[in-house]
Amino acid sequence: MQNMRGRGVVRLLFGALWLSGLRAAAVDQVGTAPCRPAGAEWPPVIGAWFWEEGTLGPDGYKPFLDAAAAHSPYTLLSTACRTAEVVEPKVHAQADKAVRYAAAAGLKVALEVDIRLARQAFRASYPDEEQEELVLKMAEFPKDGPAEVAFQGVDTGDHMNGSLPAYECLTTRLVRVYSFVKGPAGIDPATVRDITGEGVVESAEGPRKLAVRVPAQPGRVACVIASHTCLTPDVFAPHFLEYQRGIIKQYADLPLAGIMKDEWGFPPDHTGNPAHDRYWYSKPMAAAYAKVSGGRDLVRDALLMCAGEQGRDAERQAAINRYRKLCRARNVEIEDDFYRAGKEAFGKDAFIVTHATWFPYPGEQEFRKSGLSWWDATRDIGQSDETTPYPCRTALAKRWGFPLWYNQYYAKETDPYVGELWAGALSGGRLNIHPLYPRPDLKGGEREFVLMRSGLMAGMARLRMLDFIAQAPLDCPVAVVFGHACAMNWTQPSYNNVGLGVASELCAKGYPTDLIPSSLVASKALKLDAEGYVCLGPQRYRAVVLYQPEFGDEDELAFFSRAAAGRSALFMVGGWTKDFEARPLGAAARLGAKVRTCADDQACAKDVERFLDGAGATRVTGWGHGGACAEPPTEGHSVLTDGTYVRVAGSKDAAGDPISETFQCQGHTVSVDAVGLVAVRFAPDGKVAAFAAGGLKNVSADGLALTLPERVDLAFQTGADGRLRGVVQGLTGPVPEALLKITDDWQRLTVPPRY
Repeated sequence: MQNMRGRGVVRLLFGALWLSGLRAAAVDQVGTAPCRPAGAEWPPVIGAWFWEEGTLGPDGYKPFLDAAAAHSPYTLLSTACRTAEVVEPKVHAQADKAVRYAAAAGLKVALEVDIRLARQAFRASYPDEEQEELVLKMAEFPKDGPAEVAFQGVDTGDHMNGSLPAYECLTTRLVRVYSFVKGPAGIDPATVRDITGEGVVESAEGPRKLAVRVPAQPGRVACVIASHTCLTPDVFAPHFLEYQRGIIKQYADLPLAGIMKDEWGFPPDHTGNPAHDRYWYSKPMAAAYAKVSGGRDLVRDALLMCAGEQGRDAERQAAINRYRKLCRARNVEIEDDFYRAGKEAFGKDAFIVTHATWFPYPGEQEFRKSGLSWWDATRDIGQSDETTPYPCRTALAKRWGFPLWYNQYYAKETDPYVGELWAGALSGGRLNIHPLYPRPDLKGGEREFVLMRSGLMAGMARLRMLDFIAQAPLDCPVAVVFGHACAMNWTQPSYNNVGLGVASELCAKGYPTDLIPSSLVASKALKLDAEGYVCLGPQRYRAVVLYQPEFGDEDELAFFSRAAAGRSALFMVGGWTKDFEARPLGAAARLGAKVRTCADDQACAKDVERFLDGAGATRVTGWGHGGACAEPPTEGHSVLTDGTYVRVAGSKDAAGDPISETFQCQGHTVSVDAVGLVAVRFAPDGKVAAFAAGGLKNVSADGLALTLPERVDLAFQTGADGRLRGVVQGLTGPVPEALLKITDDWQRLTVPPRY
């Protein structure tokens, strides 16, 4: 289902940076430089723009766009209107004006055209295609009398609501009642009977409240299953993809830079359903489930998945695996069709933003939301949000073939943004700047304007120098590949554990680690290269941890059996005794003795660290102190997969701290006096192939010696044609002679002034 069209173009953006960079203003012209580069060669600098009620008013879009154009380095705005349904003519009309106004100011817009912003309109067109949820309640019969069970529908909400209606519970209906004998060992499956039509009485109080009276069942227990219908399209709705494409086509006449789908999945559930007594449902979904399960009944299997039954452990495990995978596959299908439709409407280079991460942790909330579709929801750029673990972010960059990852971030104050900015730069990422949140005290765009008054924008502008030369993602010598099915199967002791403890401990030791689901084997994203190394995109792994691989299918076992005979060292935590259908599987024998079995997470992290030390792997600045989610610091050094050495310092000043030091890179000695940022890459012949620095005063390296009259942000690199091109930022006078001796091809940029 993965659509690869257009992604190759995006992969070439960085490689083509020096080929088609904009010519600067003439070097003897001062004060005419723009505050942002124009052209597809540069990676986007993303700001999030959320429309308020006033934005729909006459010229309501101008205050923010005027401020963003003059006082930020943003080039792309991920834009959402959640105050009116996206299919309303007034929204289209205002978007038309806003997008054209933004373009005139040098700002591109990717607009949210999500079906969740047309929930009422979809219902009006297809009233029988709304999302349902099964709820299971057990009922015992006191004194062998009848049992009564009550169901009450509730409304839920999330970031997509805005001032639109909540995910309202529209109706509650009885689906089925089962009666059975339940002993100390659980439900006796031979005794399960459908008694829905045997004297069961329903009593409704309005459309959302339902009471069910079950006649006496001496010596038995009943499970009453009802369904709540929610105000949102059924994920499996027959007309879903058609309607989604219709919304996109409605906006195809606008000069949009792309479109936006944010945190897609089933309706919000912040609990993760720890009791496992609720299941997404609809008749089309039940039909899809029957198709992948050999004709099984989803409602009947809901009882099996929830409560378990004597002698049917394997059937239960397989049912859970099928259900979870079905949810993920359909959500990925929706994301992929959105991606394809966006490219068809707005061109192969259209941006598809933002992220598939909803609850920013790969755990039970995301299992229920989307089947943990993060690595399969097609994007051209790896994107995440809030506190998504860094090993997920770095893996997403490699999954989608773009050197950078982007994380949409918000906080109540400005200081946390600065920490995220520099920590992200150290670990190969950038921020999508979300307005301050929650800040109900700030009205009329002040949430954005406060950020533009801080030093954050200067820090973002400085990092553009790194953008100019960065052609590769962060080098992570280790991958933790977690069993996707096993992590989501609540019958397992390792449920809700994707191996982040191992990944974080290795990051803390100075070995950045990617976190990857085993399902990427099936999508062919996880590969073996010609030399036998396990690879994801440009990343070649020295070590791979196979984490809790239980329920891995034949494709996964075949892949890792080949990998075990290859060049990446394989470690394993947990057993692999069953396949996806919970049938016996002799994985250990096929994997062979080269796979090193580890007793637990801590032992695994130590074994991998010991191996990497012995293999001569490069350590970089460690991330935090390990634990569940290690975070990179705001000062330190890292290395990209192409050997680029990156040094950042942003602990004290938003625009960066002084860097005055000597370090080793690719066998070369580099001495530098700069601010915030230094990055260098050497060519095979020993010459400097690329260099970037913030506030550079001087630098000395093999074949390079520069001393400048004033500090300046700069970057340069030699292209495949042998020509050297560069960019200077914040220069107050002519380009210094020292730089002109390197090349006369310099772009000039200014730093946006504070708001």
